Amino acid sequence: MYETLIRGGWVVDGTGGQRCRADMGIRNGRIAAIGPDLGGQAERIIDAEGRAVCPGFIDIHTHFDAQVFWDGTLSPSPLHGVTSVIAGNCGFSIAPLSDDPTDGEYLMRMLSRVEGMPIESLREGVPWNWRTTAEYLDAVDPLLAVNAGFKVGHSALRRVVMGEAATEREATSDEVAGMISLLRDGLYAGAIGFSSTWSTTHNDAEGRPVPSRHASRNEVLALCAQLVDYPGTSLEMLAAAGGPLDDESRDLLCDMSLAAGGRQVNWNVMQVTAGNVDECFRKLDASTYAAQRGARVVALTVPMVIAARLSMASGFVLDAIPGWAEVMFLPHADKKRVLADPVQRRRLDDLAQSDHPFRRLANWGAMTVFDTVSPANEGFDGRTVADIAAERGCGEFDTLLDICLADDLLTSFGRADVPATAADWQARVDIWRDGRAVIGASDAGAHLDLLATFNYPTKVLAEPVRQHGLLSFEEAVHRMTAVQADLYGLVDRGRLVEGAHADVVLIDEATVESDPVSMRPDLPGGAARLYAGATGVDDVLVGGVPVVANGAFTDHRPGRVLRSGTDSL
Repeated sequence: MYETLIRGGWVVDGTGGQRCRADMGIRNGRIAAIGPDLGGQAERIIDAEGRAVCPGFIDIHTHFDAQVFWDGTLSPSPLHGVTSVIAGNCGFSIAPLSDDPTDGEYLMRMLSRVEGMPIESLREGVPWNWRTTAEYLDAVDPLLAVNAGFKVGHSALRRVVMGEAATEREATSDEVAGMISLLRDGLYAGAIGFSSTWSTTHNDAEGRPVPSRHASRNEVLALCAQLVDYPGTSLEMLAAAGGPLDDESRDLLCDMSLAAGGRQVNWNVMQVTAGNVDECFRKLDASTYAAQRGARVVALTVPMVIAARLSMASGFVLDAIPGWAEVMFLPHADKKRVLADPVQRRRLDDLAQSDHPFRRLANWGAMTVFDTVSPANEGFDGRTVADIAAERGCGEFDTLLDICLADDLLTSFGRADVPATAADWQARVDIWRDGRAVIGASDAGAHLDLLATFNYPTKVLAEPVRQHGLLSFEEAVHRMTAVQADLYGLVDRGRLVEGAHADVVLIDEATVESDPVSMRPDLPGGAARLYAGATGVDDVLVGGVPVVANGAFTDHRPGRVLRSGTDSL
């Protein structure tokens, strides 16, 4: 007797090998049998005729740490076939906490700033009633529709141990010892690793570098060394904005891996296009350098270009332009006053046009105005700043700022989505096949009004696979399932074999694609987020239980916390 019998589908097992037409029987949350014309009765029968039956996709770079409390489905990711995620990345976990309520308040404000989670949602949707990482993991476990592993974040460790000093100075030896103790407690409880960041783009609500950016190299390595004692753990680090092109970043990533006994270090985020593929391959040299020294460094790629939605209100990303942070972190009224001043405008534009890594942001005319709120800006949505500036007879930077000021700085703008060309997808396929990079880094659960890369599985299956024919469906599934499972040492996941966990997605290859992205005001406190469902992802099972049926969420919550030492080895 099977709990679920999936009949007549094309089994794409995640190995990259040839598909086969077979039935799949599921019992006790695992795959009991795969074969043609399986006999026996079943409580639930799913007709998979004409559809691919695949392992659930594994998203290895998310920020669902807070969302799980108000939305255990971790939507919209499962609608795109995702059945397991890794959270707690970039050093931004929300555990541990101390008895001091200002720690939770600090983390809320930091996450609101650096990860684009609305502060009202964090306050209303998250209980903030745990202290240890163990308590946090136990709290989220029953809420999950899909599986989730959580890292311990460096910034949280520093804040608990050092308080306000976490954003002021390096730690003393006693303070490092305190962080080590908290990290070990978290790893013992099943945290799946440790994460940190030194990226210059990561600043807190007051404009200061986040706590982990104040850490010394010795502090980072001392924390990494703790992973040696805990099987199934790994590291994640954003050593530099844009990736490890400099010697300091390359050496740090290598030494982190060595300190952890050769565990892999994942760095993010790499966006690949036909125009920058040579630079991306140069970044992968950090992996070669590490391998030559017995270390393992792996790049995480976003499978499409991030079309960020910016705003002067938050200033996120814009504050990375040299000299802009002091303005972007001003109180709202003061910021408006500076942005209205002609002299300050020229100064800011001159800074933006100078030679720096974020120079591309300063092509103001190429920006598209996405969303406005003031009647004075009626008719501007969907138009470029250059077009509006020409109509007004004004400069492009002045035009953009005038629009923003009329909206009380709430204007959403940025580069419009540009469809990837076959050459762009070929560049990404070449990177994925290189062996030093994997598909990942969706940032799902973060930058809720800024980014929409949570839909990468359906984008990959629709564009480089079906539209351009650059890789087979079987290879694409392999690169979004088994590759990630092996990277994290996930036990019995990422492949459809007898005895494996029954994390399964049924896909119509002829129609699979992401639905259009739109704003959805469904967050706690009434805030909105970017959202998209999918077409052609009909059924998603976690542990054999349907969490998506006929393309819609069910009420089932069969997911579990993926704990190191048991779920990862």
